Amino acid sequence: MTIDDLDTPALLVDLDVMERNLARMADYARSRNLRLRPHTKTHKSIALAKRQLALGAVGLTVAKPGEAEVLVEAGPPELLVAYPTVGERKLRRLMEVARRTRLVMSLDSLEVAEGLSRAASQASVRVGVLIETDVGLHRVGVAPAEVDALAAAVERLPGLEWDGIAFYPGHIKSLDRDGLDQIARLGETVGELAHRLKPRIVSGGSTPTWEHSHEIPGMNEIRPGTYIFNDRNSVAIGSCVREDCAASILVTVVSTAIPGQAIIDGGSKTFSSDRLVSGGEGHGEVVEWPGAMFSKMNEEHGFVKVIDKAKVGDRVRVVPNHICVAVNLEERIYGVRGRTVEEIWTVDARAKLQ
Repeated sequence: MTIDDLDTPALLVDLDVMERNLARMADYARSRNLRLRPHTKTHKSIALAKRQLALGAVGLTVAKPGEAEVLVEAGPPELLVAYPTVGERKLRRLMEVARRTRLVMSLDSLEVAEGLSRAASQASVRVGVLIETDVGLHRVGVAPAEVDALAAAVERLPGLEWDGIAFYPGHIKSLDRDGLDQIARLGETVGELAHRLKPRIVSGGSTPTWEHSHEIPGMNEIRPGTYIFNDRNSVAIGSCVREDCAASILVTVVSTAIPGQAIIDGGSKTFSSDRLVSGGEGHGEVVEWPGAMFSKMNEEHGFVKVIDKAKVGDRVRVVPNHICVAVNLEERIYGVRGRTVEEIWTVDARAKLQ
């Protein structure tokens, strides 16, 4: 089968590029004595999670219980739910996951810890805990000064084991001088915490900051996600180059009735509406049309301002701004080498939001 046999829209992944991305991160983590526990939010695929584990990942990271229930099928030695999980029904489901692998939960409140403790005790399982600390994103996480008290409280709760601390430097969106200064300040915060608490695990990192992970004192685990495919935002941030973008979406031109405009068969139900973090324009790069602008989307229509003459029936590839959201909108991923489709993966955890 070739890409000419695929109907559109179709999510393509260049196998050569993806395999290079996977190997690069695995080699980096190994060479720097960092545990690699990749976030599966980008691919949501059991088959791709198995590839990450085969390359040395110590476990996997997910956000929601539904993702955990799916990705446990990849057979990870550990599964981290990097999201505060609230509600008895969700916790009961996660205790079934804990019977199949070592479950670790990140949290930032005693209320969540107490609910987790009750669920673990009722299920007669033990669950690891990472205390989430806020290092600048101001999304979740206790202040660094409050980690000690919450960690001590977790250690007193039955069914729980305090494993260490977690953080996400999502506020660092560039690797220019300002971004590097932010990484230095992050290192001071994390290093002080690690020195004071001496946790077994200091888990953090992101795809944008991955190459600087070894510069963070005390940090011994990274959780990158986007690196497997990369996207336009990864390039804009500076965490990769354009040649490292493995994923694109194949679309067809369905109308050229308006002069200077091509309508493609992918809109907001195919692509992420996220803009570039650098402030650039457009919803994606049209590979075959340099200089074209993917300027606007309706649900099923993509508006592309074209320079060259486009024809109805033309098929082009678009590298999206944010690949994680785009993958979650697809049912399958086509792994290609050249124009040959070598593999087809199911997006197993698609829409697992609960």
